[in-house]
Amino acid sequence: MENEQEYLTFLLNNEEFGIDILCVQEIRVWSSVTELPNKPEYIKGVINLRGVIIPIIDLRQRFGIPPLEYDEQTVTIILKNPSAEKQMVVGIVVDAVSEVYKFNQTSIRKAPEFGSQIDTCFLKGLASVEEKLVILLETQTLLNQEDLYSFNQTEPVEESHV
Repeated sequence: MENEQEYLTFLLNNEEFGIDILCVQEIRVWSSVTELPNKPEYIKGVINLRGVIIPIIDLRQRFGIPPLEYDEQTVTIILKNPSAEKQMVVGIVVDAVSEVYKFNQTSIRKAPEFGSQIDTCFLKGLASVEEKLVILLETQTLLNQEDLYSFNQTEPVEESHV
């Protein structure tokens, strides 16, 4: 029997993304968050979920996609890292939840190299479903504070003239 893994898929900007279903704690409709001062734009704030304070990340903005107004389709997927010794829980805001698919390891293709302009640390690979490609995200990277919160916008460096 081949090594199959289930992925929950969701939509962002009309593209379908998938995350390991074992890392999905729950799916919630969008609700307001407590905003924090002096944070990157993609961190929407935090929520208190049964006594656990969870940061909420707008995945569109984290991936450099223009934000959308939140509506009744907007959902927050609460992710947790089941294997880490230091439990990391984060909520990601997505346009809509789509399907659950099973992919075996042989059907997942490695994402192509894009050079240094595109951050591929979140990409696990690509899988075909019927006529479309599903972009599979590396859940370990999504649940890694260093990768998720690193903010490396390519802004021009001002030269100082002395």
